Amino acid sequence: MPQTECYLQWHSKPLLREIYHSFYKRIASYVQRTSQGPVVEIGSGIGAISDIIPDCIRTDAQPGPGIDRIENAYKLTFESGSLSNLILFDVLHHIRYPGNVLAEAKRVLTDAGRMIIFEPCISLLGRIVYGLFHREPLGLYDPIELFAPPDCPFDPADTYAAQGNPTRLFVRKEHPILLHGWRMVVCERLSAISYVASGGYSGPQLYCRRAYPLLRLLDAVLDAFPYLFATRLLVVLEKQIPGATQCA
Repeated sequence: MPQTECYLQWHSKPLLREIYHSFYKRIASYVQRTSQGPVVEIGSGIGAISDIIPDCIRTDAQPGPGIDRIENAYKLTFESGSLSNLILFDVLHHIRYPGNVLAEAKRVLTDAGRMIIFEPCISLLGRIVYGLFHREPLGLYDPIELFAPPDCPFDPADTYAAQGNPTRLFVRKEHPILLHGWRMVVCERLSAISYVASGGYSGPQLYCRRAYPLLRLLDAVLDAFPYLFATRLLVVLEKQIPGATQCA
């Protein structure tokens, strides 16, 4: 969706803002504050994360009013070992070569620094929601190329999308080598029915804002059945200190 349209939807849908703020608060609860270095978001879009994490440096591949600096996720300009946290919200499923991005994240993070990833989750309901009502492909049976071929240009305008990749990589662990050098702090699957029924940025809103607390209660119940109802995935990876036990 074009950034201008995202801004219009963000400001015209109070329910959307409330739901995203709840997501950002969940992310903020895992931000590592004991490590030195700034908190950085990759692919910030309209930069709304600063509503909840005001000290977050917002970056994107393209300039915009909510962006603090331009960054390419494959080739970050931050110094090695300089960041305490790196946040990717709905970014990883657009990354053609996730191994390269996680390697770059590991380079810029301090020891015990965290990479916090928030993505679509493919459960039974997730297949329906993202498979039938979202324009991007699931890619559940396509090969995942972890690493780019030599001399890859890493074009930030690449339109790659595979909504199923985060579930395949972090829930099913189809490529365990990806997690070498990381400790998985949490892999949390959320029903997020309140988000799905809100229509997000592009769909129709199916309930009024006053019903949001009831939908949150429903979410809390359905979270107990992630294989059936999960539509959102929160993964927190912590860069291992040399000599620590590696993530399985």
